[in-house]
Amino acid sequence: MPTQIGLISLGCAKNLIDSEIMLGHLQDEGMTLIPDAELADALIINTCSFIDVAKDESVGTIIEAVNARQEDPAREKQKIIVAGCLSQRFQKDLPGLLPEVDAFIGLDQITDVASIVRETLGRNLEGDGSLDTVTAKSRYIPDYTTPRFRLTPQHMAYLKIAEGCNHTCSFCIIPKIRGQHRSRTQESIVREAKGLIAQGVKEINLISQDTTYFGMDKWQGLGNRPNPTSGVNSEKGESLASLLRELNALEGDFWIRLLYTHPAHWSDELIETIAECPKVARYVDIPLQHISDHMLKEMNRKTDGKYIRDLLQRMRDGIPDLSIRTTFITSFPGETQEDHDELLEFIKEFKFERCGIFQYSKEEGTRAYKKEDHVHHATKKKRHRELSSVIDKVAIEVNESQLGKKLRVLVEEEGIARSMWDAPDIDGRIFVPIDLPVGEWADVMVTDHRGYDLIAKSLD
Repeated sequence: MPTQIGLISLGCAKNLIDSEIMLGHLQDEGMTLIPDAELADALIINTCSFIDVAKDESVGTIIEAVNARQEDPAREKQKIIVAGCLSQRFQKDLPGLLPEVDAFIGLDQITDVASIVRETLGRNLEGDGSLDTVTAKSRYIPDYTTPRFRLTPQHMAYLKIAEGCNHTCSFCIIPKIRGQHRSRTQESIVREAKGLIAQGVKEINLISQDTTYFGMDKWQGLGNRPNPTSGVNSEKGESLASLLRELNALEGDFWIRLLYTHPAHWSDELIETIAECPKVARYVDIPLQHISDHMLKEMNRKTDGKYIRDLLQRMRDGIPDLSIRTTFITSFPGETQEDHDELLEFIKEFKFERCGIFQYSKEEGTRAYKKEDHVHHATKKKRHRELSSVIDKVAIEVNESQLGKKLRVLVEEEGIARSMWDAPDIDGRIFVPIDLPVGEWADVMVTDHRGYDLIAKSLD
């Protein structure tokens, strides 16, 4: 009987692709994925550790699995394997803190998962201790030939175009976990996209830690820190703009969605490319984090408020019917009332089509961790409430502006669809007639809205 594997995938879409790659390799080795964790010979928990909430969820999930094994005689021999960012970030401490875990896998060991599972199944935890395979620095990057078992619906997929990050944002631990930025080749990405389209995928979501940095790590003479105000162009080599043009030229009826862009690396060329490529969704995910010069400097964001305002205006002017999604951090250490008020007014003024707000999370290992001027927790909650209230009001205005509009949507599940303005698992939904076929395109008209969601009727 083949080895049966259970998998719990936590965290972001980038982590999901790592889970898919592990499953692809396990499947190639004759192992079987099963939905019931209690029946699995080995349970893999792919973890996230970006912020405290993610760490707590990861540790809680591990402890749940350990307790379930102890309480259920049928699971006595089950092996628990912890993979992903938590293993990578706390590689020195985790085996001692969680001795009940049979094995730990880092980010560079996901292609070795089958052999690690086999070795783990042959070990005795009490006698041999935990198997720790995590290496110090992450250097791995997938290719179009990498085995992958997709966990997303048939009609949509994520496509990782790069790994790691060269930014040194003072609040972020990601570069220390996932390493320096490393781009795939354009040819590799295009070949993978062709394969996805052939499988029936109608929406390709491009992801990495910073999609706008794609190709720039390979440019001769530029180094790893291009001037954020100078603009870039693909004449120097492969870039996000050149990649989008190649993907747009592929045959098929599909969307290309752009996620995780950094404001420092946008250019007029990229704006023009999106406007000229009909298959690229009129949707840009661009986390700005703040608008105050003081905060942007403290966060080490390599941009200032004037640059951000100018960039956003150029994007709105250059790309018709564009939806801009962003996120902000409130109550970063040293944030003054003046900084907060500026952010509040900016959100009111700019009216982002999609917007989120997060409270600052103090993360060990980041530059901001040692700062002493932390915002009081009561002030933090108050500022979060005020910003959330403004974001909610803007969302209602945006939805009201959609009333009577005709939209092409992708039906996500029975009675629920998404437009170009809605990324999977992030943005709102469009409630549509239940008879529209799942995984197919449909033309609808917006008739009403409810909170962050729209209601539409079929035009077919």
